[in-house]
Amino acid sequence: MTASPRHDALVPDPQPTFDSVDLHALAARLGTPLYAYSANAIRQRIGELQRALHGLDATICYAVKANSNRAILELMAAAGLGADIVSAGELQRALASGIPAHRIVFSGVGKTDVEIDAALAAGIARFNVESLDELHAIERVAAARHVVANAAVRINPDVDALTHAKISTGRAENKFGVSIAEARRWFAERRQLANVRLDGLHVHIGSQILELEPFRLALNRVASFWRELVHAGHPIASIDVGGGLGVRYRAGHDEPIAAADFAGVVRAALAGFHGHLLLEPGRYLVAEAGVLLTRVLRIKEGTERSFLVLDAAMNDLQRPSLYDAWHDIVPVSPEPRPLATYDVVGPVCETGDTFARARVLPACEPGDLLAIQGTGAYGASMASTYNSRPLAAEVLLDDGRYAVIRRRQTLEEMVAGEQSAQDWATP
Repeated sequence: MTASPRHDALVPDPQPTFDSVDLHALAARLGTPLYAYSANAIRQRIGELQRALHGLDATICYAVKANSNRAILELMAAAGLGADIVSAGELQRALASGIPAHRIVFSGVGKTDVEIDAALAAGIARFNVESLDELHAIERVAAARHVVANAAVRINPDVDALTHAKISTGRAENKFGVSIAEARRWFAERRQLANVRLDGLHVHIGSQILELEPFRLALNRVASFWRELVHAGHPIASIDVGGGLGVRYRAGHDEPIAAADFAGVVRAALAGFHGHLLLEPGRYLVAEAGVLLTRVLRIKEGTERSFLVLDAAMNDLQRPSLYDAWHDIVPVSPEPRPLATYDVVGPVCETGDTFARARVLPACEPGDLLAIQGTGAYGASMASTYNSRPLAAEVLLDDGRYAVIRRRQTLEEMVAGEQSAQDWATP
């Protein structure tokens, strides 16, 4: 028996179109699961942030990990954005999409010598350095290339971002960055580095942040350290304030920070700084610009609850399984129906393959088309082929048009790199 819905539950409105594209027609033509991204929604977010930063010497470096599809990166390049990368693969994607190397910054705790060398060969703007060992590695690789690498130390300000523990990056117990005390020692010894120009600061305290105070606290600590360094004779050419701006995943619940308010915190904290500012938004630019279209396979009536089984699964969208993340799920059809309560699940053989528990929706039937909203970031970019499920297709929508920007993976493509154990060798 279908459980009765909670009377206080907020049921989001249906979504029959997206960027003036009929989603029923789109799904009928291309199949499901299907990621669809609105080009206009992305452009709007870019414009909001650019207007908020007007008058500042600042570069927006899109966090490629949020959504690394080439067509999305080309939108960023067309708007004049740079890229924040964390691997050689992301470097290649950014360059191939038209983002110039001088607008690329390289973050991440595990840069290999090969990746450092590739970034130096490309001529990227700057490395955000996460450890002393990494600093020495950049010095070594740059010396072999006879070049000087630009570097910023990533400060761990020990600030609670008030977000999920798995996407918090600015606490002392997190793996990212170094303490101000350690960074102070790096600058004191910076003249010993012949092939690294250490003249920047970087901070990034986490993702999906919905309050200004963590940003204010972190940036004030960085600003205090910047002033201390300048007073001690260390030039600071750039300050990277990271990303982390949250988005609305749950209607009526999440209240994102306005770009202008965030920019106001940056302006206040770094008043008097005359160097270059860098920002690294990812989720903020693309999350709400994406939906995952999926069809209902069946309704399974359990003894205590009803399960709404979709053709999308945790391999397509991992966030609910990884973080217990909420995504609004809405019917595409505006047809009025009575409400019902479901556990919304996928077909993967894991109990964790659950998109929502006790979610109130219009009563569903097999074949119904649903849209899982807010999936433009950390959706397709984190997808896998677990349970031998091919990767979903992705499309870009723009004023009533669509373009396939990644075709649906075939079973043959999924196993193309596998082979029988025939050519045996010894190391």
